[in-house]
Amino acid sequence: MIASAELEGFAVSQALAYAGAKAIARELREGWTEAQAARLYEVWLRDHGVRVFLHRPFAWFGERTRFDGMRRWRDFLPSGRVLAPGEAVILDAAPVYRGFSSDIGYAFSLGEHAGVAEGRRFLAELRSAIPTLFTKAATSGGAICESVARMIREKDYAVVHHRYPGGVLGHRVHALPEGWRPTTFTPFGWSATMAVVLGGIFPELLNEAHRGELHGAWAIEPHFGGAGFGVKFEEILLVDESGPRWLSPETPW
Repeated sequence: MIASAELEGFAVSQALAYAGAKAIARELREGWTEAQAARLYEVWLRDHGVRVFLHRPFAWFGERTRFDGMRRWRDFLPSGRVLAPGEAVILDAAPVYRGFSSDIGYAFSLGEHAGVAEGRRFLAELRSAIPTLFTKAATSGGAICESVARMIREKDYAVVHHRYPGGVLGHRVHALPEGWRPTTFTPFGWSATMAVVLGGIFPELLNEAHRGELHGAWAIEPHFGGAGFGVKFEEILLVDESGPRWLSPETPW
């Protein structure tokens, strides 16, 4: 059973990350670059008490929300891509706040975008379905990932999370110390690196090769794409003796 103090810590961290994403979404304007949006998101989080990140904020615009042609970690970094009206946007950040990590993804558009609106509706369907997948008898992490990918393909979307390093649908989140670590040259902090190294990489990642223990706190991030755009959410799913359930009873995005 996950302790109530841990649940509260994860919840506060996740709520802060989503509050920051929504604040940046309200400020976002035509002509901004991905790098500007990501930098402002980081400033917002640091102004609200974040000192450590699993990874620093990302921002992706337009066709880059689909991750087409993005292979190396450098390809995923916020770029000089300029935002135009009616384009898709994804903001993603993984702060560690008061010793608790979270990882969120927020998809929207600058102005109206019918594909993004429909994609968000399907994201809500996936959010309802995913806890049920964790309750099936003799299930495995790999089987859960295969089921989510199949649901996405049945809607004629591309499975974009397969384009992540490791092809992950999710990863574990932990309580982490906020002690000082030297800055890395990647957007991923030392806390994230050490959590993976100490825990072993494969139990930490939920993908179609996963066959390990499912109990714990998972940042689940289904990501799919339509014509010229992608959408995703990312939020914490709890899996313990009480059964699988989202950390936030209400949809935070």
